Amino acid sequence: MTDAIGRSVRLFLVDGKSTGLITAEIMNWTGHVLTGPRTELPKFLARPEVARTGVYLLHGRDPEDPDRTMLYIGESDQVGTRLKQHNQEDKKTYWERTCVITSKDQNITKAHARYLESRLIGIATKAKRAKLDNGTAPPVVPLPEADCSDMEFFIEQIRLILPVLGLEFFREAPTASVSTTATDTSYPATQPPEPAGTVFALDHKKTGLHAEAQEIDGDFVLLKGSRTVTHWKQISTKDQGYAKLHRKLIEDGTLQPDPDPNSDWLILTEDIAFSSPSAAGAVVVGRSANGRIEWKVKGTQQTYAAWQEEQINQAEQTAAVPDTAPP
Repeated sequence: MTDAIGRSVRLFLVDGKSTGLITAEIMNWTGHVLTGPRTELPKFLARPEVARTGVYLLHGRDPEDPDRTMLYIGESDQVGTRLKQHNQEDKKTYWERTCVITSKDQNITKAHARYLESRLIGIATKAKRAKLDNGTAPPVVPLPEADCSDMEFFIEQIRLILPVLGLEFFREAPTASVSTTATDTSYPATQPPEPAGTVFALDHKKTGLHAEAQEIDGDFVLLKGSRTVTHWKQISTKDQGYAKLHRKLIEDGTLQPDPDPNSDWLILTEDIAFSSPSAAGAVVVGRSANGRIEWKVKGTQQTYAAWQEEQINQAEQTAAVPDTAPP
């Protein structure tokens, strides 16, 4: 496998402040991103980009769950006009920030924008990183083959540049090439081969609790088939978010009762990405967890912390080796 090719991203702080309007571009991409807080909407609407055809994102904290992001995805051939209309509504009280995506060469048509809107709603729905305020996703607008290819490339660049701005709505949760746990006999019914890469395990041998995870694309991914507690016995203030997430996973069916009649655990039916080993560990054991200590390289007693330190040392040794390749 060849190494990924680097890309140049250009960010411009319009007001000279990180809290103000920001534009973002990728070298050799015709797209243009403008983002900023709703409080700066007058300045936002004065920008020439918002007079173009494009798609826009309105997002903020979900009033019903401050730990979750609410997102609305729209399109317009006059984005600025549509934003003014939204600002006059009383519905989108969660709206705190705005992001507008247009084309520098202004070759995006109304049909292109509708295609992008539909595809982005579908991607955000699958990614599950925000609660969508949209109703149902509009059908994908049929475009000529060449236009579809161009728009799919455009979407790839959107998904590349938005996380640089802290907007991860379209970044799908990474999954292992093969998801498995050593005791999984239900999801799937037959034991699959081990996933590629380092696998970490969290075991309570006395109780039989067992979960597995991997680091993938910067996330700590709890693997399908892992077992968790059925409920939290005690919830401290700092654990409320994890307890709420555990409950949400039960409500949406991601965590289901273990079909093993001798088991008192819940079982994970799909890979779930977490921001840290401790977050994943807390959901598994139903309490605060020091994931750096409790997760261990599968089949060993090496903790996650020791494994990570080993990776750092190896990287330093590799960097210290002089490059002897001919010019």
